[in-house]
Order: sequence, then structure tokens, then C-alpha cells
Amino acid sequence: MARIVTFQGKVLTLTGKSVRVGQKAANFKVVAPDLKEVQLIDFKGKMKVINFFPSLDTPVCDLQVKEFNQKASGLSAEVVVIGISKDLPFAQGRFCSANEIKQEVVLSDYRYSAFGLKYGFLIKELNLLARGSIIIDAHDYIRYVQVVPEITQAVNFKEVFSKLQEILTQPLAVKKFGFWNRV
Repeated sequence: MARIVTFQGKVLTLTGKSVRVGQKAANFKVVAPDLKEVQLIDFKGKMKVINFFPSLDTPVCDLQVKEFNQKASGLSAEVVVIGISKDLPFAQGRFCSANEIKQEVVLSDYRYSAFGLKYGFLIKELNLLARGSIIIDAHDYIRYVQVVPEITQAVNFKEVFSKLQEILTQPLAVKKFGFWNRV
């Protein structure tokens, strides 16, 4: 069954593998504004809050990146906030510089679509990412997923950061060697 989102009421299809809470996060490769390749494993040992969005050239995406950047300034060093879109790295660099985005790492999925495909957030009809947020813990388990059904609407920021605080205080239980252990 195809997973869908809408754009101004028009139904769009999400492609790639669907992710769920509790599964191990897949590594992916994206591109930084300086054109260096960055992978999820580069943030090993950190709690990762990833916000993904269609394009910085829209008011809702602009708001989303600014809000996540502002929230990131109040987080501990054990948490990294990452923004991912298919905007070109040069455009992302200009946006971040012009808007003083310094607390959030903004990366591009333009080259490989690896994030979009490995997490099921790539919109088939537009070749853009859907809008949402995902939290991956320090042990690389997916702890939270939010995909906004109508991509012209904003992420529920309050829910994302409330869930982050909950996760920071409650480690994930994983099954190892037949026993459930806290990690």
C-alpha cells in the first residue's frame, strides 16, 4: 500500500522504505554546504533530531529551519539538530548565512536521495522530501517519527521537543541475547 501526503489537497506518493519507531536507523549519505559528504554515522553517539522539508524557498520551510535552530540553542551537547532537504548545498549555505543558522546542521539530499529513499520520505511526483521530523537516539534506534500529512502545514514543534525530552530521560529497551536491556 502506498503511503501518501498531500500538497494543497493534491495526493502525492511517498517512496522508499517506510520507517517505524524501534527499528535501527539506516545510514545515509547527504551533502554539506561545502560539498563534503556527510553520513548519519558521522553523528555516532549523539541523539539526532532530524527535521526534513521540501525547500528553503517556502515560508513554512523557512519557519521550520529557524524554529529548529532556535530550539537547538537550548539543547545539551549530546543532541544534534539536523535539517535535510533537496535544496542545493549552495542555496542552503546562503540561507544559513543570511539567517544565522548556526545551531542546526543543514544538509542536502540532492545528490543521492539516500535519506529520502532509506526513510520513505521522498515524494515521487516532486522529487522533494516530505515535511516532518525524526528522532534517532545515541544508539541509532528510531525513537520518534512525524510526517506532516499536508506539506504546506508546519511540523508540530511542541510534540517533537516534548518527545525529545521524554527520550532523553527514558533510554530505549532493546532485546539482546534473549533479554531486554536498557541502553
